[in-house]
Amino acid sequence: MSDEIEWWEYDDAAEMADAVAGDIGFIIESAIEARGAAVIALAGGKTPVPVYEKLAATKLDWKRVTIIPTDERIVPLGDALSNVTMIGKTFLPKGARVIPIVPKATDDYKAAGRSADALMQDLHWPLDLCLLGVGGDGHTASIFPGPDYDEALNGPRERRALGVMPDPLPPEAPVARVTLSREGIVTARALMIAVTGGAKKKVIEQAIAKGAGSPWPIGRVLADAELPVDIHWAP
Repeated sequence: MSDEIEWWEYDDAAEMADAVAGDIGFIIESAIEARGAAVIALAGGKTPVPVYEKLAATKLDWKRVTIIPTDERIVPLGDALSNVTMIGKTFLPKGARVIPIVPKATDDYKAAGRSADALMQDLHWPLDLCLLGVGGDGHTASIFPGPDYDEALNGPRERRALGVMPDPLPPEAPVARVTLSREGIVTARALMIAVTGGAKKKVIEQAIAKGAGSPWPIGRVLADAELPVDIHWAP
């Protein structure tokens, strides 16, 4: 698997944002040329915000672009923790279709996951691109250790999304989530990871080295992945 993983290292986050935005723009253009539309999944969090600002400034036929978040916290739309709200602020004004995979907050996270999966069954699949982030604890999308961990990694092939309850709950966002499944991620036509900081780089390197036996979710997700993976990193 590691033969398929390529690291791209930059001097700083701004240089990385330029490069990643350029790559995503090319993938979107290619998809539109090939079949008239693009469907991409974008990570939440703070790291990719400069990437999205650069990407939104790119001249593309945005009306042909559908964007979903790779994962979503089960919170009301507009909430500070909502990934799709952050993504939408950048790309809705460009004319892109940005789909909330959790249209309303609910106490039943499993039902929220089923609803998100049904919504994704209606999208053109596989994804043209999945852009992942990685947490300092090695989680990616919202694939965390907890009662739903095995289902997220090894659930039915046709399942694209599911509800998860991380255990322990991350202190910065202590809520249930909906996430793309491993299958939904690794079947994408292009898979990219964008991260900053030495600690995350070390976690990813160790996780990849341990493969399917990795204690970190990112290692389990990438193990046996058959597509090339580009990891973009800046200090």
